[in-house]
Amino acid sequence: MLSLLCFLVSLLFLLLLPCLRPCFSAKGSLKDKKKIDEGTYVVGEEEPPKGLRRELMPRHVAVIMDGNRRWAKQAGLLTSQGYEAGAKRLIELAELCFKLGINTVSAFAFSTENWGRHKIEVKCLMYLFQRYLKSKIQFFQSKEIRVSVIGNLAKIPESLLGIITEIEDATKSYKKKHLILAIDYSGRFDILRACKSIVKKSEHGLIREKDVDETLFERELQTKCTEFPSPDLLIRTSGEQRISNFFLWQLAYTELFFSPVLWPDFDKDKLLDALASYQHRERRFGCQV
Repeated sequence: MLSLLCFLVSLLFLLLLPCLRPCFSAKGSLKDKKKIDEGTYVVGEEEPPKGLRRELMPRHVAVIMDGNRRWAKQAGLLTSQGYEAGAKRLIELAELCFKLGINTVSAFAFSTENWGRHKIEVKCLMYLFQRYLKSKIQFFQSKEIRVSVIGNLAKIPESLLGIITEIEDATKSYKKKHLILAIDYSGRFDILRACKSIVKKSEHGLIREKDVDETLFERELQTKCTEFPSPDLLIRTSGEQRISNFFLWQLAYTELFFSPVLWPDFDKDKLLDALASYQHRERRFGCQV
């Protein structure tokens, strides 16, 4: 009963947030504000920090943004505020990645398994996706960031689907910076979907058995939307050390970086630590160098 009440309060907060934001700015607790803003980084520098080499930057960084709810609980905030802080952190770090020369950033925003969470929490998340994406369309256009959303999307509310179509159409011409949001995504579903597509094309005589190779298969996966479908680096926060049905095919030779830090606290310095770790690794892709 207490859990249900917390979710109801979170949903009410999200609905009223646009109206209440000015009040929070004027009267919010300094302690809470410090917690939310701690580690915020405004991107300005074009060159990588000392010790990092631009030519060794990954082309594609994937992130599993874990720990938003725990962060909110520890800070004495609503669950919805944890998700809000996590969304803000993603945009900040994606912009930093692009400044450092990284072409693609993909984020596991909502897994297919997440539908099993409490219905009110799921509604909160869908509303947050819709409101946040709509509010950022002009921002993505001004920064020339292409936004793609991948996933099953069969259960996604029509209102959110409309915003997804709008933001993808508005940013589809941009090439150098690509943000991919995985919503209702499952690595297993992605692979099954690709297999079914190949079988159907074979039945229609469009492809033959000898045509099927890794390159063709990758063109059937949902990451075909990007020039660099296989992440070079995967970052997962909050101390968990698993990939949780994310990019099962694409992560075959991805370097993994696990951080104990909760996602909203994963700031500029933590990202640079992950990139430094990546640049010090020797990637052999199964071959001896």
